[in-house]
Amino acid sequence: MPDTFKALGLAALLAAAGVPAAMAAAPESTDPIKIAINEWTGQHISAHVTGELLKKMGYNVEYVTAGAVPQFAAIAQGNLHLQPETWDNNVGDVYPKAVADGDIVQVGELGLNPREGWIYPPYVEEKCPGLPDWKAFVACAPLFATPETFPKGRLITYPADWGTRSKDLIEASGIPFQPVAGGSEGAMIAELKSAYAAKQPIVMMFWAPQWLHAELKFNWVDLPPTDDNCGTDASLGMYPDKVNDCGFAQAHIGKVVWKGFKDKWPAAYKLVEAITIDNETQNLMMLEIDNKSRKIEEVVGEWIGQNEAVWKPWVDGASM
Repeated sequence: MPDTFKALGLAALLAAAGVPAAMAAAPESTDPIKIAINEWTGQHISAHVTGELLKKMGYNVEYVTAGAVPQFAAIAQGNLHLQPETWDNNVGDVYPKAVADGDIVQVGELGLNPREGWIYPPYVEEKCPGLPDWKAFVACAPLFATPETFPKGRLITYPADWGTRSKDLIEASGIPFQPVAGGSEGAMIAELKSAYAAKQPIVMMFWAPQWLHAELKFNWVDLPPTDDNCGTDASLGMYPDKVNDCGFAQAHIGKVVWKGFKDKWPAAYKLVEAITIDNETQNLMMLEIDNKSRKIEEVVGEWIGQNEAVWKPWVDGASM
């Protein structure tokens, strides 16, 4: 029996049983909604929260491992249907073309406030009260120095295979810091926690959301805003005689679906539109998963069980 007739038959049965027609509308198809699973825990959380709420509406859901860049070809072709956490700063060439061609539909922002930049513990401001302003940061460079870098400050950057944006900015601006590549995410976190415990000055390229922000407080160096013309216009950035000395471009995080998603699963599309996740929520769940080694299914299930007042309006609204 075609899915359309299955849905109509189910709707009639539910109506006869006194179930509102709006609730009977979902699921419109029993075909699985295939949700992309990428390489990082935060995305796993967004995907599983979305998927488990879709299951509550009666949908069949499959989680499919997919690379952050290759996934877009699969979504454009309809082999994957939903990616609830898309970072637009690492999408390759396929994504913008697929969006322009209408093969991938942008549903809206997820609600996360992503940030990448240089972080330091708040107690550092006691010795460098002009922080977080970048000029004070530069003037306080010796505060961050080690015997190996003095008089330059030591600035821990991403591991080499993550890219060289901090190193590039330091070299372009000429600020008195020595970039030192972090060994790994785990090594970087361990160094931050060690410095924090000893109240030692430290500055590191880092990002949010990330579970460490649920455990420790950090502030961000206020760098000049990024600008598309920073590579050619010396009036932008830190110094009027230099180019490429603006701060870091920040990502936007959105929800995207296959172009046929809304027509095939209209109530599910409404739910995807409604879902929002903020940094605090994701940080706390990442803390449980990455730092306390709990299973994602358990942590997400716990959040859903404790936050019905948050997600029930999304489900109810999507079912109308």
